[in-house]
Amino acid sequence: MNVRTLSPLDRLLAGIERAMETVAGAPEAARPSPAEAFDEADMDDAERRHAAGLMRINHTGEVCAQALYDGQAALARNEENRQHLQHAASEETDHLAWCSERLKELDSRPSLLNPLWYAGSYAIGALAALAGDPVSLGFVVETERQVEAHLEEHLDKLPPQDERSRAVLEQMQADEIRHAHDARERGGIELPFPIPGLMHFSSMVMKTVAYRI
Repeated sequence: MNVRTLSPLDRLLAGIERAMETVAGAPEAARPSPAEAFDEADMDDAERRHAAGLMRINHTGEVCAQALYDGQAALARNEENRQHLQHAASEETDHLAWCSERLKELDSRPSLLNPLWYAGSYAIGALAALAGDPVSLGFVVETERQVEAHLEEHLDKLPPQDERSRAVLEQMQADEIRHAHDARERGGIELPFPIPGLMHFSSMVMKTVAYRI
């Protein structure tokens, strides 16, 4: 059986399709949402708005993760690393779908700036890939490390009774820890100063804006 090798144009068109699905589509999860194990909590309007703001941040974070992985995979020099990045992106699609579903349950919506977040993250992923696979995988390690930390922060900030959101974030956190470990095992390097600090600053800007817009 002949296996077709994708051309750069094929990859570009596939990337555009994935971008549209991520930003404007209805992502489908391969795994059931962890929220299904819990009933909806009784929350007042302020608690629901706060939970929705946190979940909107996490939804935007998953949009950024999709874009980062897509940019890295598009220019990865090693086919095995490309496949690894694409597999991690598929699990991030689960996260995106779970957060989207949770936002609907909270009568809220994703960030209106998701196209901007996607474009910026894709560019960062592509630049990381151009620097070579060790640097690209190092970006995965540092990104997932920072995401793990902010998920821990959100777990503390959620209304205590919101077990559905908490279950989603806990599973996301476990997956992010594994993604960081796998990328490190594949040769991801520690990123030099000041890159981690710049990544943290951009993340803080995104979280501040996405909570409201």
